[in-house]
Amino acid sequence: MRHLSLLLAALLLAALPAQATPSRTLVKNRRIAQGSTLQQALHDAGLPDEQVAGVIAALEGVFDFRKSRTGDQVRLVFKAGELDFLDYRQSDLDEWQVRRDGDRLVGSKRAIEVEKQVDLVTLDVTSSLYEAALAAGEDPSIGMVLADVFAWDIDFYRDVQKGDQVRALVEKFVSRGRVVRYGEVLAANYRGSTVGTKRVFRYELPSGIASYFQEDGQSARKAFLKSPLKFAHVTSRFGSRFHPVLKYRKAHNGVDYGASIGTPVWAVADGVVTRAQNTGAGGNTVCVRHVNAMETCYLHLSRYGAGVRAGARVSQKQIIAYSGNTGRSTGPHLHFALKRNGQFVNPLNQNFPRTEPLPKKLLPEFQASVAPLAEQLDAVSVAAVAGQP
Repeated sequence: MRHLSLLLAALLLAALPAQATPSRTLVKNRRIAQGSTLQQALHDAGLPDEQVAGVIAALEGVFDFRKSRTGDQVRLVFKAGELDFLDYRQSDLDEWQVRRDGDRLVGSKRAIEVEKQVDLVTLDVTSSLYEAALAAGEDPSIGMVLADVFAWDIDFYRDVQKGDQVRALVEKFVSRGRVVRYGEVLAANYRGSTVGTKRVFRYELPSGIASYFQEDGQSARKAFLKSPLKFAHVTSRFGSRFHPVLKYRKAHNGVDYGASIGTPVWAVADGVVTRAQNTGAGGNTVCVRHVNAMETCYLHLSRYGAGVRAGARVSQKQIIAYSGNTGRSTGPHLHFALKRNGQFVNPLNQNFPRTEPLPKKLLPEFQASVAPLAEQLDAVSVAAVAGQP
């Protein structure tokens, strides 16, 4: 009889409707849609108005909502139907959290551990530096880093050829096993069919300023950069050409670089801004006066860089403007002109001298510090040896 009672009780319990367990966890993932906001994304995830207000209040003073971007990731964790945790992620290094603390929500910027490593990067060019980076398992942004180092000697669009090779000792900042950004290039060697071999080392001077030098102590810097853009192809060279809009042949007193609107334009040398205004046919224009009666002008710009105005001092590699399509332009591009003593000259065939070499008294210490870096640059990898016949 007792067994029959137990069986009936079990059957009755099985027939009762299932109840949601208080500890049930639900996770929702969302992205900020184009033209949307974090607040809208929270509403779309089904968060009640009072909880949306609680999240926004928790992040006030912690996160700048004006910097919310399309594609940002939002992860919401619910417990028993109530928001318990929110994770807002913009990048591998930028994350914010909102967690429940009793009856209130608390927001904070998440501390992410980042480790700095120094690695030897080898890029073998078969088509482009971009493809070489992908083939080597590197982020393509390494090309921008190297373009910055060799900016005085190599135009990374015109000079890079199939068969070229670049090796560099680069700082990498790693988080969760992924490279989140590249740091300083400590040493680099470029071997190319067009430019020959270029070899530079980063060295910090007693003043605390770091610069790049060749192995013999000669400066890697020159008075002028090779190009006003890190990556851009020449669409029209210096000299006479047929103008597609005006329909006649006229002098082309500069070089045109194909560049999408908004591409950063840097000053090719230190100087003083003599003009930052719309010049009609030239559109938004910046002109800079340099030493030795040299002047550069940058035309058809979309906008000017921060603080760039007539009379302002600018430094080599400073972003002074962004390329555009203003004025009498036939398409998005940058027109770059160079004058010497008031006369236009071809920017592409100039050979500028290097800046001051390393002081002789610093040479022994410099050579001792770069010797181990040079050995690492020249080291033959095990994989390379194994691949030899």
